[in-house]
Amino acid sequence: MSTTSSTSPPSSGSPSSETLITPAEVADRLGALRERLSQAGGDRVQVVAVTKGFGSDAVAAAVSAGLADVGENYAQELVSKANSLSAQAGAEHPGLQPRWHFIGQLQRNKIRKIADLVHIWQSVDRPELASEIARRAPGAAVLVQVDIAGQEGRGGCAPSETAPMVQHCRDAGLEVVGLMAVGPPGVPELARPGFRLLASQAADLGLAELSMGMTADMEVAVEEGATMVRVGTALFGPRPN
Repeated sequence: MSTTSSTSPPSSGSPSSETLITPAEVADRLGALRERLSQAGGDRVQVVAVTKGFGSDAVAAAVSAGLADVGENYAQELVSKANSLSAQAGAEHPGLQPRWHFIGQLQRNKIRKIADLVHIWQSVDRPELASEIARRAPGAAVLVQVDIAGQEGRGGCAPSETAPMVQHCRDAGLEVVGLMAVGPPGVPELARPGFRLLASQAADLGLAELSMGMTADMEVAVEEGATMVRVGTALFGPRPN
């Protein structure tokens, strides 16, 4: 399971353990994951594979298994893995490039390092961050992150600031495609009120995408309207220390 977190990475883009993650393993787990989503009514929900803490082998395995959208929490880790995959790609592996989603808390001085790599910025939660993304990646696709759990360190703007934050992003020239949130830890059902609030705000603002739900609470998120889930543990197993 992935959460937003600080900007200091726990590992590089090299494999985190001696046992590499294979496409067959990820494909098998993806089948079980799709079944969970289907039972919750989420047959068309987009899966973003979160490889935080894993090596570039996990990214390659995810892409090979059909998961082109990959989420990263740390700028340095994203750059390292992207460089590693670029070195492997070529005539023999032309399809190794994922669509990177940045899902972690981000400092403005890190944006320039990943501006050319990120497909969607999922954790835009303050005006100065949006302005810097607009400067480094004009017209970029973003999701505004909303704090639905009220927990320090999780990131996200206050729900009362969602509409102004969306408008600031639009005024800066960014393409706001939806909202994103991290549910509270603990019993999955505890996330339902926050997910429901996020869905209501997205509808009011005319936003199509709702990125909410992870390994533990994805069913609740889907029931409340999630269009994207961010999944790590269910695809790759426990994150290495």
